[in-house]
Amino acid sequence: MRPKSIAVIIVAAGKGERAGTDGNPDPKQYRLLAGKPVLSRTITAFLATDAVTQIVAVIHPDHAARYGQLVLDDARLLPPVLGALTRQGSVLAGLKALAPLRPDLVLIQDAARPFATPALIARVIAALDQHDAALPTLPVTDTIKRSRDGTRVATTEDRRQLFAAQTPQGFRFGQIFSAHMRAETVRREFTDDAEIAEWAGLSVAMVEGERNNLKITHPEDFSRAERIIMPDHGTETRIGTGYDVHPFAPGDAVWLCGVKIPHKAKLQGHSDADVALHALTDAILGAIGEGDIGTHFPPSDDQWKGAASTLFLAHAGELVARRKGRIVNLDVTIVAEAPRIAAHVPAMCAVIAETLGISADRVAVKATTNEKLGFIGREEGIVSMASASIELPRED
Repeated sequence: MRPKSIAVIIVAAGKGERAGTDGNPDPKQYRLLAGKPVLSRTITAFLATDAVTQIVAVIHPDHAARYGQLVLDDARLLPPVLGALTRQGSVLAGLKALAPLRPDLVLIQDAARPFATPALIARVIAALDQHDAALPTLPVTDTIKRSRDGTRVATTEDRRQLFAAQTPQGFRFGQIFSAHMRAETVRREFTDDAEIAEWAGLSVAMVEGERNNLKITHPEDFSRAERIIMPDHGTETRIGTGYDVHPFAPGDAVWLCGVKIPHKAKLQGHSDADVALHALTDAILGAIGEGDIGTHFPPSDDQWKGAASTLFLAHAGELVARRKGRIVNLDVTIVAEAPRIAAHVPAMCAVIAETLGISADRVAVKATTNEKLGFIGREEGIVSMASASIELPRED
């Protein structure tokens, strides 16, 4: 008997608005979770299962560029499919894309559930030997009240008969494809694919779910998800500091924290001479013991001549992610008589946050003068200092 072909549909076509932004413009499935996009983690969980033969992500039409930035290299990952206005429509789009491949089984997974384990996936697949469909569930532990108006209790449900549904939900491909095609023609809102299978008369089995198989729905779920990746008892906090100074040279603008500010001079340097991002990059590198900016981007290397310093900062952030670290907060101080900085601070914080994939409330930028003292007081240059607080997994 030939091995079964098992396809996976990752449903990622939503806008992710319930998870909030916290200063981060990305939909929840593209936001960084401990340095890696949520959707990347979800896809990677299924790529780690050898039994999976194809994976297709169904994405929002406006998210093609974001999806293209995910670094995922595996022949089993098919080109993405554009989703519909509803989750049900997006799943059907994924099923239609897989139909020419005629897989035996299909697993349907929420993009916002990045913690599906190999054991969980295997339980769902195994149940399909005996049943048309299967899904992981957890017993409901809270007492559940039913109310007709949301203000008065009508009855109390028997929680012994209640189970919370998770994904991945597994199906025999031909049966769920047919059921979805039929469901498209009726006026009814189905809450998940298992409900469509039930409506179509298929046998649906339950397998043991997992508490950590979290669906990221609200802003606070990101904190919980980070704790799953890096439990509190297994982390340590590192502090790094950075300092940089650049003199002025003839020009008409300076770059500070990734923002171009008109001025009577520019800052002199091999790159764009963004003194603030240089100090901040050094602070992050120092916190994780990775040397300084000159070690990674030598000024003797012409490829960095005129380079945007956001490249240096992004590299430091990637090094934190490789160590499975988390940026807790960043603090930058700019010391200059001119130009005036205050009006540009929100934009500066936004650039830093976007470059590192963190929320803007984890970034502080402050400016002060040197009270006309020294070379700064004579407007010969600008100094910047920075500190970075980083959580890393313990190595001992």
